[in-house]
Amino acid sequence: MTTTVDLARRFAALHAPAAPLALANAWDVLSARLVEAAGAPAVATTSAGVAWSLGTPDGDALSRDRALDLIARVAAAVSVPVTADIEGGFGADPAGVGETVTGVIEAGAVGINIEDGTRAPADHAERVAAARAAADTAGVPLFINARIDTFLFGLGEEDERLDETLARAAACLRAGASGIFVPGVNDVATVTELVKGIDAPLNLLVGPGAPAVAELGALGVARVSLGSGVASAAYDVVRRAAEELLAGGTYTALDGGLPYGELNALLKG
Repeated sequence: MTTTVDLARRFAALHAPAAPLALANAWDVLSARLVEAAGAPAVATTSAGVAWSLGTPDGDALSRDRALDLIARVAAAVSVPVTADIEGGFGADPAGVGETVTGVIEAGAVGINIEDGTRAPADHAERVAAARAAADTAGVPLFINARIDTFLFGLGEEDERLDETLARAAACLRAGASGIFVPGVNDVATVTELVKGIDAPLNLLVGPGAPAVAELGALGVARVSLGSGVASAAYDVVRRAAEELLAGGTYTALDGGLPYGELNALLKG
């Protein structure tokens, strides 16, 4: 029987530049099953997609209980390791983050993303430390992916951003992070410096216009994520189909949709 610890170790081992872990982020049970059926060795949730599907905006607006319920549903639906995006930790302070992480592990996930956003770096590091302490108490080698938003949000002076990112990454690693996620950057020069300066698996956010997975792996990137991109694309189909139907009475936006039977079969058993 595969245990949570086994899944956690399997997930950690997937982080290798030789073959970067490529994550097409899911937001509900069916999207997770589709990702697994495509051959993915792990499933990651997107906080934005999860929040949108549950009727709330992204950005620490979703309640912890609703987030944990979704994580449990996804983890129960797939056989591969699951890593959950928990935004800033769904807690008012580090102790609250620890409570969230305990719930995440009980829900069956073996990894988390936890972001700093506009929080002070010291606050983020304390949250990472609380997450690690909770995982240690549970006896699970949780993969803690510490997200640093300096590039994504354009924090600080541009010529100091790289050094600030590396300093924040080092603080997170000292606090117990397993890997570092730096969204908002894909240029070769900066990625090369990030890989060189971060002594842990580096995760990037990718999408149209970004280098291919193999190219990023050659630079030393160990993990790439589509983030909210897949959910955004799915919702774009909804809008285009509705607008076409209402404005012209036609249905071409539905061309290429997955067969009903195929989708239904993924949820049977």
